[in-house]
Amino acid sequence: MEYILEIKDLVKVYPTFELKPTSFRIKAGEVMGFIGRNGAGKTTTLKSILNLVHPVAGSVRILGMDYLDNEDVIKQQIGYAVGGISYYKRKKLKDIVAITRIFYDNWDDEAYRHYLTAFKLDENKKIIELSEGMKVKFYLTLALSHHAKLLILDEPTSGLDPVSRDEMNEIFRKLADKGVAILFSTHITSDLEKCADTITYIKNGEILQSSKKEDFISHYTKEIGGAPNLEDIMVHIEREEVIL
Repeated sequence: MEYILEIKDLVKVYPTFELKPTSFRIKAGEVMGFIGRNGAGKTTTLKSILNLVHPVAGSVRILGMDYLDNEDVIKQQIGYAVGGISYYKRKKLKDIVAITRIFYDNWDDEAYRHYLTAFKLDENKKIIELSEGMKVKFYLTLALSHHAKLLILDEPTSGLDPVSRDEMNEIFRKLADKGVAILFSTHITSDLEKCADTITYIKNGEILQSSKKEDFISHYTKEIGGAPNLEDIMVHIEREEVIL
């Protein structure tokens, strides 16, 4: 099994937005930066992958299995982490864990304790008492405590201060070094400069390019000139002439 995640020609249609045929794939130990402006289709893509919204066409394979045919089995081995967790606000972390662990056959208490300590989480605190960064760490702890092989992260660093963002990026790299595949949706290009191996760019529901980060930058360097970073490239792709 060469690829942890393979999506092919995924399509989702809303009255005012269409996710055009979308394809990309991720290997074990790889961090893919999924980048585009707000409203470009990043969250729709991630939700379509997980069947949280129902695509009208396309296929998703995770860990070599068709997702729709093996959803329950696959969910045991993936984690979906988001910034701004809003449910169970007044529940203590340990109470949320007590509920969550029931759903995973391979829940590992030793791993849970390890990440609880590593991330400096106090399980007697309530969600509402955590900073945004600590909320993301808690959600990652839940995913890693059942040995998730794929993490799907939707804007996990949104709302974090620069120091917390840098810390999260370091965590993502260390997880990738352990073989975890990570799909990292964001519009914060500086995060991807630090932790991404590959870049997939989406604009208005259409994938413009999906390639190794170096190849992605090289491709647009030919158009822009100089030595552009990812932010320069994003501005180049998205910038429209201002008419006064």
